[in-house]
Amino acid sequence: MSTTPDIVYTTVDEAPELASASLLPIVRRFALAAGISIDTKDISLAGRILAAFTDHPDDLAWLGDWVKTPEANVIKLPNISASVPQLDAAIKELQAQGFDIPDYPYDPQTDAEKAARAKYDTIKGSAVNPVLREGNSDRRAAPAVKKFAQNNPHRMGDWSSDSKTRVASMEDGDFFSNEASATLDGAATARIVLETANGETVLKDGVSYPAGTVVDATYMSADKLDAFLMDEIEKTKADGTLFSLHMKATMMKVSDPIIFGHAVKAWLKPVFDKHGAKLDELGVDPNGGLGALLAKVEGHDEIMADIEAVRAERPPMYMVNSDKGITNLHVPSDVIIDASMPALIRDGGKGWGADNGQHDTTCVIPDSSYAPVYDETIKFFKENGKLDPATAGTVQNIGLMAQKAEEYGSHPTTFEIPEAGTVKMVLEDGTVLHSHTVGKGDIWRAASARKAPIEDWVNLAIDRQRATGYRAIFWLDENRAHDRELIAYVKPILEAKGVADKFEIMAPREATRASLETITKGDSTIAITGNVLRDYLTDLFPILELATSAKMLSIVKLMQGGGLFETGAGGSAPKHVQQLVEQNHLRWDSLGEFCALAESFKFFGEARDNARARILGEAVETATQGILDHDRSPSRKVGEPDNRDSHYWFARYWAEALASQSDDTDLAAEFKPIAAALAENEDKIVSELAAAQGQPAEIGGYYHPDADKRAAVMRPSSTLNEIIG
Repeated sequence: MSTTPDIVYTTVDEAPELASASLLPIVRRFALAAGISIDTKDISLAGRILAAFTDHPDDLAWLGDWVKTPEANVIKLPNISASVPQLDAAIKELQAQGFDIPDYPYDPQTDAEKAARAKYDTIKGSAVNPVLREGNSDRRAAPAVKKFAQNNPHRMGDWSSDSKTRVASMEDGDFFSNEASATLDGAATARIVLETANGETVLKDGVSYPAGTVVDATYMSADKLDAFLMDEIEKTKADGTLFSLHMKATMMKVSDPIIFGHAVKAWLKPVFDKHGAKLDELGVDPNGGLGALLAKVEGHDEIMADIEAVRAERPPMYMVNSDKGITNLHVPSDVIIDASMPALIRDGGKGWGADNGQHDTTCVIPDSSYAPVYDETIKFFKENGKLDPATAGTVQNIGLMAQKAEEYGSHPTTFEIPEAGTVKMVLEDGTVLHSHTVGKGDIWRAASARKAPIEDWVNLAIDRQRATGYRAIFWLDENRAHDRELIAYVKPILEAKGVADKFEIMAPREATRASLETITKGDSTIAITGNVLRDYLTDLFPILELATSAKMLSIVKLMQGGGLFETGAGGSAPKHVQQLVEQNHLRWDSLGEFCALAESFKFFGEARDNARARILGEAVETATQGILDHDRSPSRKVGEPDNRDSHYWFARYWAEALASQSDDTDLAAEFKPIAAALAENEDKIVSELAAAQGQPAEIGGYYHPDADKRAAVMRPSSTLNEIIG
């Protein structure tokens, strides 16, 4: 391991990390030809836990410093953004492996428990991305991927104009309706206080902002949330649809688990009303989900009977896994809105019920800030029918996310209010920047976006529009407090650059319809959005266009000159791991990784004036095209080619591209024997890979697998291994 690597591959979790055990040795061998060193840094959930409590190196902190340098070049695979149940499971696995780490303190009392809880709270949720994303996002489908999707359109569910599927959101009392926003004239430090009849409590002190920062504050009323949830449960029952809650308890790691807990309590309200004291005694935390609740009350027959009685009276629920009885409310991280809503829309507005059939669904998205995107999408397809992937254009995205822009619902400045009063954000000179009257249990949050990232975001959008000529839309609502502040930045920059006529500004609902109309005609558009919409739209449109968001090209141009290359989404990774363990078949598709790899090599070539790196990157693109043209992507079924087969073909196409290029004859000579060996041994390699399938695979752990066992499972072809070296 070099201390100053040329390229860093992240060590992550689940299926992407299993796939990396097969692909990374290939990448390292090819990179050697250009003198490029490839290091790994551990940002997995297990790695972050061990870094907090043992002498395991803190690789996330190292990367956080490195991405602020011009030399940074990171290939970032999808990692777990842990909910509390996932964090708890990882802790127990590590403890079973012999690591001396504390339990997760649900109700910390001692100083040691409070210290442990503070460390764990920095690990859960979207703890990695804000550290690494020191630049704004440029996400789009690579041309080869888009072309393949058009030539091989995926199945889309049929939409009916009389579909009962709908989106339900709060009309009052939510984050959208209570938002206040201001742009700071100068640098400032703020404290957040709660004033009550019993005095003042400092919720957070020393929150520093540079000049020009847009600072927001808002809250969600707990009482109005509860009333909304109860009302929607009854409406869903009357409609005869499935009840589903769509949140992001990973990215919104403080606010959304609380909202999720309100939904669990609303669903089982009679049970909580009758058995509240006993449930408290048993340590039930509704924020952890219905699954954890059922485990806590197992053996308490009266409570279980009352739960079953209530469930019988409720509308049917959207299921995560109907075969195993896992409902929408079982685990807060099981239903992630940016994956669940596009999948439901792709399937014609149908969700899976307990009967293992698909039904119209009530999609409950409590906060109305971005719910209109999904609401308008559903209305558009009811009116116009399903999208045709064979003829559809594409929606690219330029997303504001640098320096933790718009990190809504994250830990440091989000609070569940313990007592009714007034929350104030007070600057050091005594100015009250924001003030809200709140009730007990309300969820108050603050977020910010700094001037430099905002300006960089606008300029990145200008560059992208100039490069493509596409219709370009800023998804900003002048009726929303935060968006008005951003618009005040956007318009002067566009005017100063003389490109104001090339851009439109629309609220999310109107921008959604405009974008759908555009791609339905076969044209393309650029969605220029804030951080949350970046997250949502770069799943919504790719899932409609390509069937998956895992194949997206995601480039983060770091503000200090480096590059971060992300490899796609990991939302289905848990099911992939389960299949591997049971059947030794990994259906994870590394196509997004191939796309990121090409960009990383080309970026390195330009930044370091390394011609061979550029050739490697161009050859990766050729190999990726070969994977698509010859249908070498993994199959979902055991006994058919899987992820390891696709890596063999990728290595072969990559070697053949390098052997046949004429820009560097020495490089061609180096790879000709490798290409020949891979071709000549095709039958043997494919047979060795196929022989590994069909029986259970032992990897030594889910969150912290054994490296040797994982390598043995993921590199079962001795012939391929010998050729690669």
